[in-house]
Amino acid sequence: MLNMDFNQKVVIHTPDQEWIASPAGGVLRKPLAREEAERGHATSIVRYEPGASFKRHEHPLGEEILVLEGVFSDETGDYGKGTYLRNPPGSGHAPFSKEGCVLFVKLHQFDERDTTTVRIDTKSAEWLPGIGGLEVMPLHEFEHEHVALVKWPEKEKFQPHRHFGGEEILVLSGEFCDENGRYPAGTWMRSPHMSQHHPFVDQETVIWVKTGHLPL
Repeated sequence: MLNMDFNQKVVIHTPDQEWIASPAGGVLRKPLAREEAERGHATSIVRYEPGASFKRHEHPLGEEILVLEGVFSDETGDYGKGTYLRNPPGSGHAPFSKEGCVLFVKLHQFDERDTTTVRIDTKSAEWLPGIGGLEVMPLHEFEHEHVALVKWPEKEKFQPHRHFGGEEILVLSGEFCDENGRYPAGTWMRSPHMSQHHPFVDQETVIWVKTGHLPL
């Protein structure tokens, strides 16, 4: 198991990690959290080399993807950089990439009642006004779980707050900061239920953020 204690904060600067081969040729991974080698809860950065493919497989408790680079494909379509996908529990596919791609992938982490299929091109979706100067792009919600992109303008500060059901962040651009440190692009962090911080940025920053999904 890797980083499966949800009561502990985890911070990983993913560009510093080495790629690890997967069972599929040409598909490499940077594991961030993993329950078993090829089963169960997993959060990873995944890279498909040009022409790589993965055999058809099922998602007993769903799959969540954010395309970070390139074009990711399966039998339902081609999904470019910035696409957010949710494949619900019980779904399956045979993914591939003609030109290569890099993905942020979360497996086996849905509520079994969360059966919505999601396909959002975040490059064209609308930003909505958030608190202060923040802009928010909602991606999905189910009961306490909320997923969004958040754009922070230069020099923005947010009020101190707690995370009911935890918080998970992937820094997509810029540098996210709080009283505990500075987190450049590519940093993944997971904070437990009722953790607290006082975030801010010095430069424009975009993060993928999920809240309310960790064990209480």
